[in-house]
Amino acid sequence: MAHAPWLWPLLRPAMRSYFDELARGWDERVGAGSVEHLAPLAAAALRVRPAPERALELGTGTGEGALFLAREFPRASVRGVDMSEDMISRAQAKVGLDPEGRVAFRVADAADLPFENESFDLVAQLNMPPFFAETTRVLRQGGHVIVASSYGAATPFYTPDSVLTRGFARRGVDEFESGASGPGSWWVGRRRRD
Repeated sequence: MAHAPWLWPLLRPAMRSYFDELARGWDERVGAGSVEHLAPLAAAALRVRPAPERALELGTGTGEGALFLAREFPRASVRGVDMSEDMISRAQAKVGLDPEGRVAFRVADAADLPFENESFDLVAQLNMPPFFAETTRVLRQGGHVIVASSYGAATPFYTPDSVLTRGFARRGVDEFESGASGPGSWWVGRRRRD
């Protein structure tokens, strides 16, 4: 997707069906929520300062990444989006009691997000391809982007750091720091201020 975003409208229906079918038992199959699965996201989150007020996780699946961000940044409002209705149903079931409405999930396509420009000061994604234009559009000036892969280059939808750096730099997001955590990798960028 990073190299040919114009293909996304053709692939979207098949991908949505694929992830709807896999939603049942997803956490057990991929280890979602495990230390190994979340380690790159956790390592990247340590670089995000100041703490965000509003965070968004793209491709949230069953919500484990968004729930981690809510724990890591206890004052932040956290939103998670995924194009799979079945995944979002499972994520919503994990929220439990949240009287402040701090964590919420909704069905949405990362290529066409239902949020206003500059709505978030952190946009994160774990194990999915980047959608450079939409990520940058919803990111506030000075805000951070996290792209994390649980198994580094062995992760499906892995995007090399060089592609992330080039793709985001064209849209005003500079690489801040990148690294590895166990078998995983992470990349953090920061949007320039005008």
